[in-house]
Amino acid sequence: MEEPCPAALLLPGEAEALVESLRTFQLREIGSHGWLRQHEYVEKLNMQAILSASAGHEQFLTELLVNNAKIPTLIQELITVEIWKQKIFPILCRLEDFKPKSTLPIYLVLRHEASLINLLETVFFHKEICESAEDTILDLIDYSHRKLTLLAAQSTSELKKQAEAMEFEISLKTLSVFRFITGLVDSLPVSAVTRMLNTHNFPCLLVQLVEHCPWSYHEEGKLKKFENGSWYEVPHKDHVKMTKLDGQVWIALYNLLLSSECQRKYNFNNFSKGQLLKLRAYLTDVLLDQFPNLLELQRFLSHLAVTDPAPPKKDLILEQVPVIWDQVIRENSGKWQAIAKHQVNNMFSPSDEELKRWISLRHPKTPYVLEASKKHLEVQAKTTKNMKNRHKFALKPMHKKLIWVKLFIVA
Repeated sequence: MEEPCPAALLLPGEAEALVESLRTFQLREIGSHGWLRQHEYVEKLNMQAILSASAGHEQFLTELLVNNAKIPTLIQELITVEIWKQKIFPILCRLEDFKPKSTLPIYLVLRHEASLINLLETVFFHKEICESAEDTILDLIDYSHRKLTLLAAQSTSELKKQAEAMEFEISLKTLSVFRFITGLVDSLPVSAVTRMLNTHNFPCLLVQLVEHCPWSYHEEGKLKKFENGSWYEVPHKDHVKMTKLDGQVWIALYNLLLSSECQRKYNFNNFSKGQLLKLRAYLTDVLLDQFPNLLELQRFLSHLAVTDPAPPKKDLILEQVPVIWDQVIRENSGKWQAIAKHQVNNMFSPSDEELKRWISLRHPKTPYVLEASKKHLEVQAKTTKNMKNRHKFALKPMHKKLIWVKLFIVA
């Protein structure tokens, strides 16, 4: 009989079966029975990864994902559901004749992106995970750029609204995943480094995050910061204390700017140089006391201020490009309305019996299922109108890694 590790939700055989079963779905299939079953598998693997990491036993799950080549599958699923949220979900909200008895299936689709990025955040600490992404690392870099650009563009007033949305938490977890990628520059394809530095200019994007710090704001003379899934008022004595999110940005900058490979490839033009030199104002003695490694970054910036770096060396290579986003868009272009109608008729209008049967098949000890069941009952009591434009947000803790739950409930 197989023995579970000390922090086990799944037996080794169960985890292996779930990982082996992971596959990609077409956009049209999102919300189907097979897709919902895989969502459940992702949730279980997600929670197992967190439990294992906290107990220091994550190697088994990491090896399963690498040996079965499932990291590209997870990345493709992540981008596919991102496209669904942008292209299909707005159409569903506009359909006058869509009056579902429950929004539970749609809620699970909206939640799926957060579940996937949470799983990737937990496992991407390992070098072999990043390497096993192969060419899809380019797609993940582009995904990170979209999310971090959205994060950097938020104003303080928008933050109070966005903080209650799942998108905010997804962007923060993406920052963590991207930081892990920057720590493995030497293992990345040449095209991935070029894409990070010159196609998307991540160093300048990270400077914007340092400047705007979207996970903190002042309100009525009080400083509030976002950490571990919620906003909290910072005691005066901790105002200058670095948070984990601050650390993610500084580590990513450190990795990108001080890597010899990045220095050779990055285009230090006048604009980039001007943006990077803004960092010197933030490298205070208080920050350096908390993060002494940044002294090396400070010295680099001081040298950059008085020199003109050589132009980047242009290697003659065949550059790879990400393909997942373009492929999904190309395959479904002009079909968005038809896909939305198909999903309304076949996926998002379940009967009471179908909902009961689906909930009964879920893992009874999985916290997210209990929350989903509870919310399903709330939805059943409130669905007398359609879900055209009314949003209500709720935050529900699942485990140490909180995930924002965005429910679409009509009052």
